[in-house]
Amino acid sequence: MEAFFLPVAHAEGGRFCIHHPPAAGQPARGAMLYLPPFAEEMNKSRRMVAMQARALAQQGHAVLCIDLHGCGDSAGELADASWAGWVADALAGAHWLQARHPGLPLTLWGLRTGALLAGAVAAALPAPSRLLLWQPVTGGKQALQQFLRLQAAADLIDGKQQGAVAALRQQLAQGESVEVAGYRLPAAVAHGLEAATLVPGAQVAGLTWLEVSSRAEPALSPASTLALDKWRASGVPVQSAAVRGPAFWQTVEIEDAPALIAATTAALVAGLPVEAATGVAA
Repeated sequence: MEAFFLPVAHAEGGRFCIHHPPAAGQPARGAMLYLPPFAEEMNKSRRMVAMQARALAQQGHAVLCIDLHGCGDSAGELADASWAGWVADALAGAHWLQARHPGLPLTLWGLRTGALLAGAVAAALPAPSRLLLWQPVTGGKQALQQFLRLQAAADLIDGKQQGAVAALRQQLAQGESVEVAGYRLPAAVAHGLEAATLVPGAQVAGLTWLEVSSRAEPALSPASTLALDKWRASGVPVQSAAVRGPAFWQTVEIEDAPALIAATTAALVAGLPVEAATGVAA
């Protein structure tokens, strides 16, 4: 494992990255770029991401985990970030990974809103790539609304007036940043996120879609099933499954979902149908 700051041509400062090269003695199978979710979901997910990255490296994948502009240990302030800048950061990471490991097939691994970034990056790359999506958000508009509601809930607890979401949206419409749950959300991120959607594209060579559920018999959500039908109809090869595990990106304590790691490794390394390799529901 190596940690470094990746220079980016489109902005000052570097992007903090952790690179997990393929384990010694393993045949190189592919290159993978991890794209994180937003705000506290990114922090809550770090342990799971590190565990998965190490597992994939042990099986011959090169994995690059990147902190975007203003996030984590990267340079810059979140208030100065933009959605377009985050896409450019991710593209810089993809280019670095492909230069370091030439010839290996590229997979874009997105968690939650990171899935929206993965879709945008796939569309911008010159050659098709594969998508690995964990609990993907398919529409940025809903994700932004849910994020703004965090501040609205906090305001109500503090006895402040209703209409907090409308007030925050007004500030964003005026190009101002807003404070939500301890994060300074800039309008340039909010507007880009709100416009982002995850839809089938010609630049996607294959899709692995994995979710976790606390139910005794996990199953994909109805919305996910509908979305996956569209991907299949577009001709994209699809693997999908729901596995037993906690919503680790939002739990109060840091939690693990080992079944998700097993399903991911099976899908990307063993080349087996997820349900056949792990016994999970498809």
